[in-house]
Amino acid sequence: MIAERHQSAPEVALRQFGARLFEAAPGLVTWILLLAPVWIPIVFPWPGAFLVAGAVLVFDVYWLIRSVSVVTGVYETFTRMRRDMATDWLAMCVKDRAAGRRDPLQYIHLSIVLTYTEPYHVLEHTVEAIVDANYPPELKMIAIITRDTDKPGWENVAKLKAKFGDSVVGFYHIKDAVEPGVVVGKSAAMNWGGRWMRTVLTDEGYDLDRILVTDLDSDYRVHPQYFAWISWHHARDALRDYTIWQPVPLFHNNIWQVPMAVRVMSASTTQWQMFLHSRPHRLVAFSSYTCSLQFIHRVGYWDKDVIPEDSRFYWKAFFTFGKRFSVKSVYLPLYGDSPKSSDYASTHMSQYSQIKRWAWGITDVPYVLARLFQHPEIPLTLRVRRFSNLFLNHLNWIFLPLLLMFGSSAPIWLSNDFALTPLGQDMWAASSIILSVTLSTVLFFMYFESQMLPPKPADWPWWRRVAAHLQYFAYPVVGLVLSVLPALEAHTRLLLGRYLEYRVTEKT
Repeated sequence: MIAERHQSAPEVALRQFGARLFEAAPGLVTWILLLAPVWIPIVFPWPGAFLVAGAVLVFDVYWLIRSVSVVTGVYETFTRMRRDMATDWLAMCVKDRAAGRRDPLQYIHLSIVLTYTEPYHVLEHTVEAIVDANYPPELKMIAIITRDTDKPGWENVAKLKAKFGDSVVGFYHIKDAVEPGVVVGKSAAMNWGGRWMRTVLTDEGYDLDRILVTDLDSDYRVHPQYFAWISWHHARDALRDYTIWQPVPLFHNNIWQVPMAVRVMSASTTQWQMFLHSRPHRLVAFSSYTCSLQFIHRVGYWDKDVIPEDSRFYWKAFFTFGKRFSVKSVYLPLYGDSPKSSDYASTHMSQYSQIKRWAWGITDVPYVLARLFQHPEIPLTLRVRRFSNLFLNHLNWIFLPLLLMFGSSAPIWLSNDFALTPLGQDMWAASSIILSVTLSTVLFFMYFESQMLPPKPADWPWWRRVAAHLQYFAYPVVGLVLSVLPALEAHTRLLLGRYLEYRVTEKT
């Protein structure tokens, strides 16, 4: 702001216009690519139609290869999860301590839980899972963040502290003052909570190098082995002070209580995250994760002015630590709730809003691009590769599904000359065959999901049990409405400057 006083009004306006154009670029690219199958055949009738049909055919083959890759990746993660879930990691920690290795049991786990409007029973299950985890109680802490004006939230925290406070070494209530100028949401609240906890733990005399913080959503339940797993691996990792530990989210807590479309979206989100865990170079922080308190302090805490707190925190860490930084897989599940509201329609809207909030991570593109060439200490290839993964993932989120569903038909609809040629008909038929083969990979996803889901309600009739398996074939339609459309809205909002406001995903 001080620098702006020394600039003329036209210079300031030009700089602001440039920044806005920079910000709008991702949404502009999205719409240009999205409409390409329409405008290219119109501008270049026969050659354009042939080009689009050929590109769609190439993408169809790519989608088939990618589907097979996702299946193998999910299987790899699934196998590792079953192995690690069956291991007694606390016993492994005790064994390392006895052997004189770096002591895993020197670490205290602080779980910071943000709550706003969540009912007591949701928080109770979350806190109970922390307390019941197979890790010494004197090495576990719980901190719950509420707004300083949220009196019902205060009451919930008081009840939880009365019930579970003696089961951990510390139980804290953080009252977020919601500082002026912040974007109200999880990121700003975690910024307040992280700074507050560092001050309190310093005053209480704790060694901050021994504090591991888990950013835990209010409906997430840690696996019983989670804290011991983290401690054992953290102690053995030479780059422990530059690492975020990311578990595998499974949205299964209430899976049989939500509508079919929400179940399908929960399953697809879970399995996509499982695939990412098989590709370490593509893994980023998602929703809930663990890192050291000193790591958080050195990064500068979570930003106060963003909605996607996990991805932005990831990029802040990357630009702070460079090639030393990484997100590493925790091959244990973190059990979360699927969106569930008071009625059928609002449940679907809650799911739509959650996906839109995740897709708002497109705002990381201008943030990263603005800093991409300001850090020569980070290898250029690493910076470009991670930025490419970020941008292409957001583009593919929208572009690939729509292109695969409608792209092969667009040239035929828009160019009669091309539609009447044998080549046009053959390319359309080949595309349809490849997509049919690709759809068959759903059978593998159905199997993996069936192995991880909790038992179906005993009072369900047989036909409903069968339908619960077949529901995954509805993903093309469900994904279009509850994944592609909210992502497209997020991109369009950024293009038009209509910024998203944080909305809590309702979970009853």
